[in-house]
Amino acid sequence: MTEKNLPAVTVTEVVLPGKVEPSGLRLAQRELPPPAAGQALVRVESTAVSFAESAMRRGRYYGQPPFPFVPGYDLVGVVEAVGPGVDRALAGRRVAALTKTGGWATAVLLTAADLVEVPDGVSADEAETLIVNGVTAYQMLHRSAKVRAGQTVLVLGASGGVGTILVQLARQAGARVIGTASPRHHDALRELGVEPIDYRDPDLAARVRELAPHGVDAVFDHLGGASVTRSYRLLNRTGTLVSYSIASKLDDTSPVLPGFLRLLAKLAIWNYLPTRKHASFYNVWAGAGKPDSAKREAFRARLRTDLTHLFGLQSDGVLTAKIAARYPLAEVAAAMELAESSGRTALGKIILVP
Repeated sequence: MTEKNLPAVTVTEVVLPGKVEPSGLRLAQRELPPPAAGQALVRVESTAVSFAESAMRRGRYYGQPPFPFVPGYDLVGVVEAVGPGVDRALAGRRVAALTKTGGWATAVLLTAADLVEVPDGVSADEAETLIVNGVTAYQMLHRSAKVRAGQTVLVLGASGGVGTILVQLARQAGARVIGTASPRHHDALRELGVEPIDYRDPDLAARVRELAPHGVDAVFDHLGGASVTRSYRLLNRTGTLVSYSIASKLDDTSPVLPGFLRLLAKLAIWNYLPTRKHASFYNVWAGAGKPDSAKREAFRARLRTDLTHLFGLQSDGVLTAKIAARYPLAEVAAAMELAESSGRTALGKIILVP
């Protein structure tokens, strides 16, 4: 459907009203206007709960919008209508989008240039597992750490949404993978070719050194805090540390920005030391630029290239979608509680179905 004579669209959204427990999330309805120039109306089929939403509800995600707002970092859906200037052939296509916020809804208005088409044969839920999680894993592995066949990598949180994709991509690249996770997930990780370690082991560093006496070639650390220092020390002489979130700071009460800046400063100082090690912080939005800038176009092209490649790996059976659970959008509180539980009962992404 195009911009002419569009009917009104009433959508249901999940609103985060402030710093609340998961039970404080509320459903609301509103009308969406027809898509404006350059926009597309997308009927959401699948979205999910990620670390970002857990941080946002605590007010601890740097750059989040002021309360109240609609969370939802990414989504998959079908284009129902397009605005002026958008190729009408896009209508009816299944697409994926990285949104940062707004995805927890039955329908959304998005900039058409930000949409990535999902190939036939890849379901909405399968595609959803690869947007923020898959792109994060792929870019950290291949663009940041540049992992090669024969290397050994350490993946912290190997049973999570990013971790399950990261270990599959690392194995596909020919790397040896050591992964931390709850013991209940160790058998499943072994099936993926991972050598598992209990993430709660007080001698975790010693366990890693037993498996990699000379250190590992790369560590992917989602915890931040003291874990980053430990991870850096586990590298071999030319290893790479990629830090990509600060999960250890979720329940901290200190201001977010100073802690984040201290982390960046620590990584920068390490890179000035007379060693061949390297440390970096990964942000999926790095280099995005302003909406109409050349940087944004380069960001879009990179995202489209990487996500399309991931969809291809999924279609070919190289990547298997790991879905921990599926919840209706109306049960978002239960989904978030599962995502934040200390010992999740399944591997992978927690899907929300509008």
